[in-house]
Amino acid sequence: MMKNGWSTRRGGRAPTGAVASPSAVRVRGLRVRRGGNEILHGLDLELRPGSIIGLLGPSGCGKTTLMRVLVGVQHYEGTIEVLGKRPGAPAVRDRVGYVTQAAAVYKDLTARQNLRYFAALAGRRARDIDEVLDTVGLTDLADRRVSTFSGGETGRVSLACALVAGPELLILDEPTVGLDPLTREGLWATFRDLADAGATLLISSHVMDEALRCDRVLLMRAGRFLASTTASELLERTGADTLDAAFLDVVRRAERGEGER
Repeated sequence: MMKNGWSTRRGGRAPTGAVASPSAVRVRGLRVRRGGNEILHGLDLELRPGSIIGLLGPSGCGKTTLMRVLVGVQHYEGTIEVLGKRPGAPAVRDRVGYVTQAAAVYKDLTARQNLRYFAALAGRRARDIDEVLDTVGLTDLADRRVSTFSGGETGRVSLACALVAGPELLILDEPTVGLDPLTREGLWATFRDLADAGATLLISSHVMDEALRCDRVLLMRAGRFLASTTASELLERTGADTLDAAFLDVVRRAERGEGER
């Protein structure tokens, strides 16, 4: 259990009457050091299949570092299992999707050609390409080279390439930045459909209102979890009117606790 009554050991929701599923992600004592400085400070985390977990906190708090650990591209200390294996293990690479803040696509290809390539890698897991293009709002641009796209459009191609593979664990680093409200609404509907089908989604954001769309939220600051809760619980526990105010209240509680120690 964490201080102030908040816990990081509770996962997402499970269907009524269902037997609890094994964790999609299990983290114990995670520490990351870089350049002699500790970036993540002994984190514990457990994510259940079929849930959307929001990873919320200010820029520079360690969200991206945590995500890099889970996909196997960051050295770490501690015990971690991703879909029952170590992060980045060959047995889970094609079951984990990762969307970085910087788009990772082939700019000399069209959007449709990028999706065809990643769908071919996914094999039978692949989703319908036209459906995914529609989800991210790229149907009208599907046959243009990505090199002609704006930054936001290129980011949507990167997201589509992850979605088309039908991953069991989808890790998204601020996927809705720069998107119009209609596209953002469509993406969150897709995220919910994926979770209802059994996928686990970890979605980072610095926009607190996106917590309302998540089954649970992890509030992060300075390489530590301040809370694992739901948006409604957070508002109730703090008595705040907005999620931004609730987050600030949790930060102040943590700072008072540190001062007392």
